Amino acid sequence: MSGIDKKAALAAYREQKTLAGVYAVRCAPSCQVWVGQAPNIDAIQNRLWFSLRMGSPFHPDLQSAWNTHGAEAMSFEILDLVDEESAFARKAVLKDKLAYWRDQLGAAAI
Repeated sequence: MSGIDKKAALAAYREQKTLAGVYAVRCAPSCQVWVGQAPNIDAIQNRLWFSLRMGSPFHPDLQSAWNTHGAEAMSFEILDLVDEESAFARKAVLKDKLAYWRDQLGAAAI
């Protein structure tokens, strides 16, 4: 890859718009559901799965379900996307949508 190609690829990456959203993690055997929000919904599953594989205790119930049932029992689902330009507005909308989905699913927060 030439220097010009690298610069073009970097510029395209920086201009790439990220979508914020609300997601759910489900454990089929235990019927547990956790709901969270992320400023970059495309990257959050990899981050969560990595943290769970490494045993990072960011959410003890979720880690316990992961340890007991394994990765195969867990599923990731995008519940809602937020396309707000303003960071302040995006944060407020995410907060409202997180509360809505927690109530709807009877889920714990991540």
